Amino acid sequence: MRIAFLAAPEGVEQVELTEPRKAAQDAGHETVLVSTKSGEIQAFDHLDKAGTFPVDEVVGDTSADTFDALVLPGGVANPDFLRMDEKAVSFVRDFFEQGRPVAAICHAPWTLIEADVLRERVLTSWPSLRTDIRNAGGTWVDEQVKICENGPNKLVTSRKPDDLKAFCEAFLDVFAQQAG
Repeated sequence: MRIAFLAAPEGVEQVELTEPRKAAQDAGHETVLVSTKSGEIQAFDHLDKAGTFPVDEVVGDTSADTFDALVLPGGVANPDFLRMDEKAVSFVRDFFEQGRPVAAICHAPWTLIEADVLRERVLTSWPSLRTDIRNAGGTWVDEQVKICENGPNKLVTSRKPDDLKAFCEAFLDVFAQQAG
């Protein structure tokens, strides 16, 4: 399975990128770091700069139909940058339109809100997104991980880095069902 990990050039929460990516690789999947610019992305540990990671593909030069699934890591700045980039928003929206599974953690649902794909969806996130999700037509729940099957694809969401183990297990299970 080929899985896109979408991150802005700056602002992704490092652990929310590296742990899910490692879990996917350990499960035998190909992971592709997609960003809005070529080169490297700058990850963060909360508000402090952390590691850098090489970009594999640029969102404007690739398409959702070349992937089996999408993971959206969080970080406060990451989804805020992504939702301001129309190509990134369109890339995300295409996964929903094509019925491909999507996983998002922490603040990542901000990009889903911008893509207008949350109507009648049930999901979780960092608590400060609760009102934004409701205003976008979704239902917010405070759960470690939520799998929503309302709509054309399955959506897996989690609240925060403390939920990463459950998040990785859930999205890997959902992605495996999609592949099977």
